[in-house]
Amino acid sequence: MNTKYSDLIDQTYYFPQEEFTVEGSELHFHGIDLMELVKEYGAPLKFTYLPKISENINKAKKWFADALEKHNYPGTYNYCYCTKSSHFEHVLNEALKNDIHIETSASVDINIVENLKKKGKITNDTYVICNGFKRNGYITNIANLINGGQKNCIPIIDNYEEIDLLTEAIDDKFKIGIRIASEEEPKFEFYTSRLGIGYKNIVPFFNKQIKDNEQVELKMLHFFINTGIRDTAYYWNELLKCLRVYINLKRICPSLDSLNIGGGFPVKNSLHFEYDYKYMVEEIVNQIKIACDEAEVEPPHIFTEFGSFTVGESGGAIYEILYQKQQNDREKWNMINSSFITTLPDTWAISKKFVMLAVNRWNDEYERVLLGGLTCDSDDYYNSEQNTNAIYLPKYKRDKPLYIGFFNTGAYQDTIGGFGGLQHCLIPQPKQILINRDKEGNLETRLFSEQQEPQDFLKILGYEK
Repeated sequence: MNTKYSDLIDQTYYFPQEEFTVEGSELHFHGIDLMELVKEYGAPLKFTYLPKISENINKAKKWFADALEKHNYPGTYNYCYCTKSSHFEHVLNEALKNDIHIETSASVDINIVENLKKKGKITNDTYVICNGFKRNGYITNIANLINGGQKNCIPIIDNYEEIDLLTEAIDDKFKIGIRIASEEEPKFEFYTSRLGIGYKNIVPFFNKQIKDNEQVELKMLHFFINTGIRDTAYYWNELLKCLRVYINLKRICPSLDSLNIGGGFPVKNSLHFEYDYKYMVEEIVNQIKIACDEAEVEPPHIFTEFGSFTVGESGGAIYEILYQKQQNDREKWNMINSSFITTLPDTWAISKKFVMLAVNRWNDEYERVLLGGLTCDSDDYYNSEQNTNAIYLPKYKRDKPLYIGFFNTGAYQDTIGGFGGLQHCLIPQPKQILINRDKEGNLETRLFSEQQEPQDFLKILGYEK
């Protein structure tokens, strides 16, 4: 009878997979010996495998390049990184190695852009697409960027007042885009996105506030839906509605030449994950070209703003199982040495799933468990793997330490969790490790930040000056 954890994984999934292999009884991730990381740095710990960022960027760029060639598409493709997914310098440095552009969402993003410019990571030719609701500091920072020579900074108009605010702050002529307020899926509690301007209002808005404004040049239409880029009737219907707006606007606004389809490529969240990225890219390009050719307008340059797709699959977290609590005759709780609420907040906030696997003891027998965090909050748990509605791990043994890993956690978790600040129940932020490869392909690791100490919390709380 096959009772080992390795047997369970083999029977349940296609395994090994591109990024996951097992050597002996221990898990490797992109060739990284995770138990060696634990031995060197301890657990809990978080890590970022930087080469995965460049890998995903170049995959997407190739999918679009191939699609443009296949459909004889006359426009260009521009890859933008959505900075709110992870603002860390090491993430931006890695991403910007790949001839990409930037999408921002708030005021401090522009300060980051200015810092990157000073260091030569960004030039005045880099596109800086400025999304989000804009007031005061954000408007001022955008204006300073444009006045300082960032000719490809394009504020995306989110509401009717932003053009006047920008015009007052910017010295010369500048480019803008308009965001479409997309209609949401029926499962949402609202019908229309709070972001952007409604489909039917965009052409009247152009005629009233943009057409005769000599300081403003409309270059881009921006389209994005919360559920992301998926092969559903809803997505294709919204894309076609967007294209009708583009075509109607292009006919009266020759300067409009770009369509930003936002982000939304999914990140692998299970070993069962399947998504045909290549097909989706080809079909998006095909639909854009067909609609424009039928309307006899020039197809637009295509922009995307991939955030989670860029950085999500580079991240991981490793925890040790501290103890097992048998709460009744059916439920066993494996207690981790950290908190899900603080280190993987999306598991609690939006019930998001990540790839979860044992790091060691793959040749041991397995059992069904629940996973609990250290806080005294009843929501601090993780109890279901994506497709099986259960978690199976090697059997807990007090004298045989067990480590588990959560993978593809690189987007949003640190900023939502409040990196470097207060954590729920004052559970310390784990160590952060950066992993890279040298020119010969050898792994290099370095400590980015230490685990928080009690004094860090006391200082924030005002107990120590």
